[in-house]
Amino acid sequence: MSRRIAAGFIIFRRLERNPIEYLLLQTSYGEHHWTPPKGHLDKGESPLQAAERETKEEAGLDKNDLEYYNKFEEKITYNINGRPKDVFYYLARIRNAQQNVKLSNEHQNLIWSNLQDACNLVKYNEMQSVLQKAEKFVQNYHKE
Repeated sequence: MSRRIAAGFIIFRRLERNPIEYLLLQTSYGEHHWTPPKGHLDKGESPLQAAERETKEEAGLDKNDLEYYNKFEEKITYNINGRPKDVFYYLARIRNAQQNVKLSNEHQNLIWSNLQDACNLVKYNEMQSVLQKAEKFVQNYHKE
């Protein structure tokens, strides 16, 4: 049974002195779950290339809109219908915190949420852990 591979970005913003907020998209299919922009790799794509493409397709954000944090990469593994799936997440800050996000037809809603609300929305422990690691990374990165 082949392993499925997907990738996406944890995208965050900070408005003045407010807490860090994470971009979550609500799917327009299935259980309408909340997730960062992500999707499966196309043939010949690296996980980072897939994350960039999927973020552009699902949220209308390209690499000029985002500042990447190269030292952050998290992989989670879980099963969907008995089939293993690996998802790679990268971290990026949106350069213009007021920029409009343009949803694809794969999603019906979006929200910018603080860590606690984002963890409540995503529901899955693995995804909550990635968000918590992203928060810790950003807090440590911006100490100076």
